[in-house]
Amino acid sequence: MSETGSISIHTENIFPIIKKFLYSDHEIFLRELVSNAVDATQKLKSLAALGEYKGEVGELKVRVTVDKEARKITISDHGLGMTADEIKKYINQIAFSGATEFVEKYKEKDAQAKDQIIGQFGLGFYSAFMVASEVEIWSKSYKEDSVTAHWTCDGSTQYTIDEPTGEHAKAERGTDVVLHVAEDSDEFLEEARLRTILSKYCKFLPIPIEFEGQLINDTTPIWTKQPSELTDEDYKKFYQELYPMSMDEPLFWIHLNVDYPFHLTGILYFPKVKDELQFSRNKIQLYSRQVFITDEVKDVVPEFLMLLHGVIDSPDIPLNVSRSFLQADAAVRKINTYITKKVADKLAELFRKDRPGYEEKWADIGVFVKYGMLSDEKFYDRAKDFVLLKSVSGKLYTLTEYTEHIQANQKDKTDNTVVLYTTDAEAQHGFVAAAQERGYDVLNMDQVLDAHFIGQLEQKLEKTTFKRVDSATVGQLIEKEEAPASVLSEDDHKKLEELFTSAISNPSMHVKVAPLSPQDAPVVITQNEFMRRMKDMQRTGGGGGMQMFGSLPDSFDVTVNANSPIAQKALADGGETIAKQAFDLALLAQGLLKGEALTAFVKRSTELL
Repeated sequence: MSETGSISIHTENIFPIIKKFLYSDHEIFLRELVSNAVDATQKLKSLAALGEYKGEVGELKVRVTVDKEARKITISDHGLGMTADEIKKYINQIAFSGATEFVEKYKEKDAQAKDQIIGQFGLGFYSAFMVASEVEIWSKSYKEDSVTAHWTCDGSTQYTIDEPTGEHAKAERGTDVVLHVAEDSDEFLEEARLRTILSKYCKFLPIPIEFEGQLINDTTPIWTKQPSELTDEDYKKFYQELYPMSMDEPLFWIHLNVDYPFHLTGILYFPKVKDELQFSRNKIQLYSRQVFITDEVKDVVPEFLMLLHGVIDSPDIPLNVSRSFLQADAAVRKINTYITKKVADKLAELFRKDRPGYEEKWADIGVFVKYGMLSDEKFYDRAKDFVLLKSVSGKLYTLTEYTEHIQANQKDKTDNTVVLYTTDAEAQHGFVAAAQERGYDVLNMDQVLDAHFIGQLEQKLEKTTFKRVDSATVGQLIEKEEAPASVLSEDDHKKLEELFTSAISNPSMHVKVAPLSPQDAPVVITQNEFMRRMKDMQRTGGGGGMQMFGSLPDSFDVTVNANSPIAQKALADGGETIAKQAFDLALLAQGLLKGEALTAFVKRSTELL
């Protein structure tokens, strides 16, 4: 007996919508159909385990085959199967609410229309019509005395269903979905193309998937196992499987496994970061019941942890109808918070149990920790106990340890603790050495995020300020009560300032005269801490009000030491040549004299000799 009818939908336009809008990426038809076959197989396994199916289970495997000449792709399973009535119920009746309204809004290109019907219906099977001009279903239910049901549809709302007998009937339980590939979808008749799709979406499905006689999946990936079952080698091997082009092993990993208040499993790896400015994103793969969904996980994983690699699997993450986009909701926020906490807990554990090993990894993980502290207040609260600061001596300190280390010697006259740092120990060597001669410690703050991180620490740490070693003379960096007196009068100060301003003749150099120790350099060139820091932050993504600083030219302070014999000699002789020479020596000492200016300096020095 054959029956012809109409698929129950509210509009004739649903198939074009499916093809052109809901499923913009045509290759996912294979993910949807194979996932359906896996679901049917798993359901049969569950019934057999419960004793509700007493027949022979047999080999439970999903097979995908392609016949290029016949232009057919077939997805076969030995799962539950369907009766004709079940096909009518599950395949024909796409009676979802809001469909007509959706179509109307789609015509107006309203992007929100799609989201309004998300979750109200399932259209996975109909993705087949993106690549097929006709689809057949051959199915036989697991139920006793079932007969073959055969359903055919050409992509219109009309279908035919019959119950073939004899040689046309299915001999075994299960379902075959046969796609007659459309003329505009020849690429999906190529074996290599299908293998690539299956490897991408079905590589870890829980039921064996066979394609052209070869198994293509691992049914029990390591994230489905308990950590106690796994060795370090298992984790490293899986990392290489996920990222075969990676030359480095991961630093360490976190195994996620939670059942309440949501379901979440996965492995997150901390990779080695070779270039802070070239973060490799989209390396975390999102799965739902071992079906690959996307590597766009920005709502599930905190922004700062997008630098991690690995796998997250959760059936509780809401997806839109095509599974192409995540939908932010309370469950996603809870998962996001949970992942942040797990990462913080893992880092705290590593620091506590193996500090030497943690310190060895700090060069690679420091960027993750600082980025997290800048991005997430709760992560800052957890990480403040295991973030490390590195001295130019190479020693690493926690925030508390470092404050205690410098407190006795690096307090200014207002009782503020002054943290000195360098962004380039080699280029700023003279300033670092001068600070160390005073018994001060200097931090290395040369990572791309450090300009922002310094600002955060100044807000968080009580009565603490950060100064780069070249932002002032060594005596002015940490101002004490006992400031040296000047041997010059106010008039001489003014004359000396005018003399050096005239000799230098550079609008970016602002001359000031200050009484320093006679043993200090006659001229010190520094850059204003606030202006330089704002410019640094703007260059590394500060944005907002800092944009104005990025466009300003560099500005330097030239401090002339009123107590230096050379400065006094220049004043006594009225010698712009001496002033110019002292200024050039300061430029040279600080690595600021380069190119033609350096050549001219050498020439002048030779002439003086």
